[in-house]
Amino acid sequence: MAGHGAEEHPHGADRLCEAGDRVYSRAVRRGRVPRRDAEPVPCLLDLALLHPDPDDMDWLVPTSPQEVMTQLLRGLYDEVSASRLRMGSAVAAFEWYAGLGGPAPGGPAGEGAAIRVLDGASRIQAALDEATEACTTEVLTVQPGGIRREHELSEGLHRALALRGRGVRMRDLYNHVARHGQGLLNYLELMGDAVEARTLDEVIDRLILFDRTVAYIPANADRTMALELRHPALVAYLGTVFDRLWRLAVPLTAALPDTRVEGVSHREQSIAALLAEGHQDAVIAERLGISVRTCRAHIARLSETLGAVSRTQLGVRIAQVGLDVPRAADPAQPSGSRIPERPMR
Repeated sequence: MAGHGAEEHPHGADRLCEAGDRVYSRAVRRGRVPRRDAEPVPCLLDLALLHPDPDDMDWLVPTSPQEVMTQLLRGLYDEVSASRLRMGSAVAAFEWYAGLGGPAPGGPAGEGAAIRVLDGASRIQAALDEATEACTTEVLTVQPGGIRREHELSEGLHRALALRGRGVRMRDLYNHVARHGQGLLNYLELMGDAVEARTLDEVIDRLILFDRTVAYIPANADRTMALELRHPALVAYLGTVFDRLWRLAVPLTAALPDTRVEGVSHREQSIAALLAEGHQDAVIAERLGISVRTCRAHIARLSETLGAVSRTQLGVRIAQVGLDVPRAADPAQPSGSRIPERPMR
């Protein structure tokens, strides 16, 4: 009977099942209940909430709620006491382990680590929020991908507004295709002069750099993990990479440079350069932040413009007209991040 009750009703006296609650409540109100009423809920006997009536074994009488509460509190006290003992033993053991090694450079263990793995969106967001609060000068970001969706931009909006409020300057790098997203234009208009944006055909994977002292980069493909980097050499290297990309990028207020080939758009020239390097459509699409379908549509138009009837012939024509080398942006162009006043190609 006891084993059956434990399988069917795996709970304690502090959280009775619905059927057990009904029978025990009825027993407390009436003083006793027929034994047959408790047969579907053997947990009441297993937990000693009901016991046989000495005067009539066909009836069960309840253990008083006050006595049950006393027993429960005594059990909880014992559990808490045992937990305190285990906690004390664990602390003592790990304090001994910690004493085996010297102090971590730059501060206590876990603080100021050169590389820290952040697992999960909540830990990543918490680290970014902490870095935002500590930032005083500048934030540099690289934002790969295509057109920025409203929800993507709103995720970090609270941090951007907090930085703007403290006079922190921000510089953002995007793919050229991001220029066509209204969400990005709305975001830049909201941020005003606090944010300066430029675009490139291709950018590196996501990067956020605070005051050139701490950087965050993805640690896996789906960005559910990130690396927090504080090693001065790593952070300085990433800052140099950003500065060189920034110099080559086109300010958002400026039109993209001409391709020098009539009928060929800037994006088609970027695709042509990657085709000349031998990349497949999916790779080209990912690097330029567009869909594979869009990429293939551009390749079809490029073939038509250059008079190519096959991929092989297209490669030859790309080299002949000089589209195999993308044209760099003019670093002398004025910078800025305001919404362009004229249409962009």
